[in-house]
Amino acid sequence: MTNDACHDAVSRFVDEHFAAECSFLAELVKVPSDNPPGDCAAHARRAKELLEGLGMEVEVDAVPEGDVRANGMISAMNLIVRQRFGNGGPVIALNAHGDVVPPGEGWTHDPYGAEVIDETGKGATMFGRGIAVSKSDFATYAFGLLALRALVAAGTRLDGAVELHLTYDEEVGGEIGPRRLLERGLSKPDLAISAGFSYAVTTAHNGCLHLEVVVRGRQGHAAMPERGIDALAATTQILAALYASREALKARTSKTQGITHPTLNVGLIEGGINTNVVPDRVTFRIDRRIIPEESPAAAEAELRALIESAAAKCAGITIEIRRLLLSLPLVKLPGAERLTRVLQARGEEFFGTPIAEHGVPIYTDARHYTTAGIPTVLYGAGPRTLAEANGHAADEKLHLEDLRRATKTVASALADLLTG
Repeated sequence: MTNDACHDAVSRFVDEHFAAECSFLAELVKVPSDNPPGDCAAHARRAKELLEGLGMEVEVDAVPEGDVRANGMISAMNLIVRQRFGNGGPVIALNAHGDVVPPGEGWTHDPYGAEVIDETGKGATMFGRGIAVSKSDFATYAFGLLALRALVAAGTRLDGAVELHLTYDEEVGGEIGPRRLLERGLSKPDLAISAGFSYAVTTAHNGCLHLEVVVRGRQGHAAMPERGIDALAATTQILAALYASREALKARTSKTQGITHPTLNVGLIEGGINTNVVPDRVTFRIDRRIIPEESPAAAEAELRALIESAAAKCAGITIEIRRLLLSLPLVKLPGAERLTRVLQARGEEFFGTPIAEHGVPIYTDARHYTTAGIPTVLYGAGPRTLAEANGHAADEKLHLEDLRRATKTVASALADLLTG
């Protein structure tokens, strides 16, 4: 079968099975997998059932309960589907995560309803939590793999293997998902594609550092505040120093399109005993985004030094700084250009528009693959931006035509890679 005939066959297969693909996605949206609290085993079991209904053999990596709890979750398992074609050739992993952020407020559609409406100018659009980030790519990758099977059945020779890595801890760092699969040798891919959006291939993203800071003073009666050591007053001085540092971070610009500069945010704070008591303890958490050009170790050392310096100016105060998360930036490794090139070529063919290469300021599970030395990019079903999809916001949505074309793009790109 010629290259053009191969891609035409992929396109026909996806069109013929698209109603089934949409139904498959809807079933995934209907099973909650919010993280937190991270009780995701039921969703994994349903995904396994659906994949087996498509004729796939699904391996289950049951994460030990102790590891799950240490990761701040209730239940999790990893699913692996392996498909070998011919002899030799690369092993290509396709990774998407099934855990999602909780719905929150403000929805006008049932977050677990998978409701489809016709949006003006966009066609059929499905709504639901996790539909774009990233349950959609369970469907993109599964039906892309089915399209490859159909090609082989029709006489196309492919050499290599495709693996689906469907994991459930991206929202809390990916330690017991992709990292576990790779470190335990449960998979040894040569290349990887992680969940992404359709109109660009993502080849870089920010890293992320989360620190928890505990500020301790001494409690006292509010009528005699001088008898206590006010942890909240000290915290306000530390926070002032942190917020003042954000201007300097803006001067560190990234050369990666789509990434601007490092950022710092204090997202959680709690403390105090009662209204009439001088607070003896305040805890807050910091999110520091690390651009690809920065050293994560240097960024952490700089931030710790800033906190310690500000705290040292507050008499009687002690602090404790604990790292909660260090997610390394995604960087482009040699070999990733192969993935970018074929995804751009096939994406332009099916979307009718040039497919850019860019970076994004978020962090993803993809960095576990590059940390293991595996060239990795992000590509999947979705619009041009996370904001357009309402990702991590109310009324998260996916234009189903993007799902159709992304599935064709991924399947055709894989066919190119597996035919040399």
